[in-house]
Amino acid sequence: MARAPQPRRITLGGRDAVALTPQEYEQLVASRRQIGGQSARVRVLAQQAKRTEQLLHDLETLIAASGDGCRGRSHPAPTICPDRQATEPGAGGTCLRCAIAALLRRHRDTAA
Repeated sequence: MARAPQPRRITLGGRDAVALTPQEYEQLVASRRQIGGQSARVRVLAQQAKRTEQLLHDLETLIAASGDGCRGRSHPAPTICPDRQATEPGAGGTCLRCAIAALLRRHRDTAA
């Protein structure tokens, strides 16, 4: 495995310094630009992940506040099932709230 070239160390005015060729300097500047762009993308992705996590938390809170235990109980109005068919109360279909709650639980189980 080849070792990376070591920089040339010099002393200027009694202070240690590193001497670079113009080509090495240009490579250094280009690398810094690339890292800066990648850092900005990572920052945006981290913000999106944080917002998504907050959305999931808010959904869980909303579902828990609505009552997570209806599973199969009659609803006062028709509900929408995951297969997008309207289900009459007591017809044995799953309501959208229950389907979302189950989806969130599966997400939490796989993320843990």
